[in-house]
Amino acid sequence: MKKLYMISLGCDKNRVDAEKYLAELLRKHPECSVTEDPQDAEMIIVNTCAFIGPAKEESINTIIDMGEYRKSGALRKLVVTGCLAERYAPQIRKELPEVDEIVPASSYLSRLDSTLSRVPEAEAYSRYLKIAEGCDKRCSYCIIPKLRGRYRSIAMEQLVAEAEGLAGEGARELVLVAQESTMYGLDLYGKKELPRLLRRLSEIQGIEWIRVLYTYPEEIDESLLREIRDNGKLCHYLDMPVQHASDRILAAMNRRTRLDELRRIIFRIREMIPDIALRTTLITGFPGETEEDFETLFRFIEEARFDRLGVFPYSREEGTPAARMKGQIPEKLKLRRRDILMRRQQEIAFAKAESRIDRQLSVMTEGYDSSRGMFFGRSYMDAPDIDCLVYFDSGHGSSLLSGDFVTVMVTGADGYDLVGRRI
Repeated sequence: MKKLYMISLGCDKNRVDAEKYLAELLRKHPECSVTEDPQDAEMIIVNTCAFIGPAKEESINTIIDMGEYRKSGALRKLVVTGCLAERYAPQIRKELPEVDEIVPASSYLSRLDSTLSRVPEAEAYSRYLKIAEGCDKRCSYCIIPKLRGRYRSIAMEQLVAEAEGLAGEGARELVLVAQESTMYGLDLYGKKELPRLLRRLSEIQGIEWIRVLYTYPEEIDESLLREIRDNGKLCHYLDMPVQHASDRILAAMNRRTRLDELRRIIFRIREMIPDIALRTTLITGFPGETEEDFETLFRFIEEARFDRLGVFPYSREEGTPAARMKGQIPEKLKLRRRDILMRRQQEIAFAKAESRIDRQLSVMTEGYDSSRGMFFGRSYMDAPDIDCLVYFDSGHGSSLLSGDFVTVMVTGADGYDLVGRRI
């Protein structure tokens, strides 16, 4: 029996593609099995990312590392797929001779179907559900529309069937992803149908939590907010990338919102859902960003007080309009500005964590930390892999499984994370 190993880099959307691609291989080749040890694999598949410079570098280094198993392991075939393969196939062939086969994303995504057999994950209780492919927004710094094409929603019945299959495998949380989740359904049904999709998914037995990532602020409307507020299975959580707060930079980024509108949207979200956890991402060092622009951004994060926030230095990606713009910012300045924002956000996040002491939270158990002698998990405020944890004492002799829900009284804060006891 041939053994396969797959490693997926980049975003969680890439992870969904990797899971489905591997499932397709196993369906077509029942003589194969999956191994978690690349040392034992006869075929290794690297699902790459090429969104920004560091992601490309990580992809290349991973390919080289995996190629070493030809010397020390059982490797016979090294396959590269994903965005790097889509964009740089000739360079890969020339510069990375350890690669045996290049499979661009466009050549396999169209063949995927939700009825394919799934590959169980270690964390089967929390699963991603990709609801659309591609993007029509055309932000000036982003290569994704060129790599992934126009926005294409996946049919609702197909998604519901896929989610039912995930629930049957033990999923208790669904994390909805797309390049832009809030536009879901517009191309298929003539109107945005994310609220209806969420309602349908919430009817699936076994699913307890549903959270939505990648919601563009200008597309967040009253119907979506009402569904999040009123549907008991929807986490009061929104991932809403805003990227900047200076009107001049937002215009150069080809973003659809401006500072006053962002303020209005955030106010309305919190007015309708007071306990909402808001996550965002920002970019520092975009071409032409002045000190005044940066100060506007700094004041905005102080004012908005996001619960979760990530900052990335601008990456100059060939083939994007921003790469040709004048006023490219030195790398050191991009990083310095990023660090300034992150230090301030750390203070905000630590203060928010402290404010949650003496509050009860429903927590999904994820494991046991032997060094702390405590279980840990996530609250509704925390998406898997990117946000914070809740550590809790479950009492002597308690036994919990990953995916179990418990109620925790928060008794303290440890930086970004919370500490408490099960009640």
